[in-house]
Amino acid sequence: MAKALLGSVVAPNPNLAREAHLRRRIADLEAEILRLKSENDQLLAAADSLSDAEFSTADLLEPAGS
Repeated sequence: MAKALLGSVVAPNPNLAREAHLRRRIADLEAEILRLKSENDQLLAAADSLSDAEFSTADLLEPAGS
C-alpha cells in the first residue's frame, strides 16, 4: 500500500508539465514580441530620418532597376 501511495505522489502530473511548457512558450513569444517591436522602432526611426527628397513611398513600390 505504501508503495502505491508513494508512486502516486512521485509520478509527474502531465497537466502540470503541459502548463509549464505553455508558460515557457508564452515567455518565449513575449520576448520575441519585444524584440520585433524594438526592431520595428529602429526601422521607423531610420525611415523618419530620411528626407522626402532622398526616399519616398513611391520608391518602395517601384521594382529595383526601374
